[in-house]
Amino acid sequence: MLKKILVHTKRSIKFVVLFLISAFLMVGAINFLYKPTYSVFINGEHVGYTENKASLQKRINDYIKNGDEEGNIAFVQVNNLPEYKLCLLKKDIVANDEEIYSKIKEQGVKYFRYYAILENQEEKFYVPNFEEAEKVVNGLKDKKSTNIDKISILEKYETSMKDFITSDEAISKLYVEPVKKVTVAKTTSYVATGSVNTSLNTSSGAPELGISLIRPISGTITSRFGVRSSIRSSAHTGLDIATSSGTPIGAAASGTVTFSGYKGSYGNLLVISHGNGVQTYYAHCSALYVTAGESVSQGQTIAAVGSTGNSTGPHLHLEIRVDGVAYNPQNYLY
Repeated sequence: MLKKILVHTKRSIKFVVLFLISAFLMVGAINFLYKPTYSVFINGEHVGYTENKASLQKRINDYIKNGDEEGNIAFVQVNNLPEYKLCLLKKDIVANDEEIYSKIKEQGVKYFRYYAILENQEEKFYVPNFEEAEKVVNGLKDKKSTNIDKISILEKYETSMKDFITSDEAISKLYVEPVKKVTVAKTTSYVATGSVNTSLNTSSGAPELGISLIRPISGTITSRFGVRSSIRSSAHTGLDIATSSGTPIGAAASGTVTFSGYKGSYGNLLVISHGNGVQTYYAHCSALYVTAGESVSQGQTIAAVGSTGNSTGPHLHLEIRVDGVAYNPQNYLY
């Protein structure tokens, strides 16, 4: 009986040893020929293989959160994320993580974040970040712009970018100078100092001025550049802005006064040169506060609105000239 048990035990041990050897050889063969890999599917379609599921998914998650390459991306919307299934793959088959990642990017919809500067709830300008938007608001506050209560900031998320503007440019374009009460002497004709070009040369172009302009006054546009009327012999060389007589006129930009005085149909005229051939003209004034040769700063009160010269009512005739040629002021202001 004991002999039979020993024989049976011996056979069992041999069987176990043979089974373990076979299993070891089988695992070795599988490891030699195959490798554990993840089969990747997008929306049910097989798109390839990855050996490192965690690394690929992290890269996809980072793309969804931050985008790729372009700035100002808030997030990327991806509707179909990859699904992974573990499988054994022959070692001669190469994983294609880059191709899978590219397919994810192809279906991604990018949303950009930027900030709109609003005036009276109307979107006026766009800046890339909140810091720039705050600079605009604070800049207008510092300059005591009369429209500051109408200025607001709106965070935007869109699938396309807007054209951005610098905070300084936005401040310049939005700034409205406070109306200053100025006691105006009776309208008089001033003795001219300096020289002025009053040619009728105009152009429909819009050359780069190289300076930032602000509105000399606020008012109603009553006559636009280039129009003809019965009160003038040629096309209008400037822009007429009507407001009450005596309203202070501010310098559109800093520069040097090159003419101050009475000049025919212009009435009391002031001309400021800003360099590089750029000049601004302020005509029909009731009072002139600076003379030729004086330096003025942007926004400085230089004259007062009137109706001198060839004029039918109190208004400012504003011209912008480059090398003596008059251009449409509305290409730069109003």
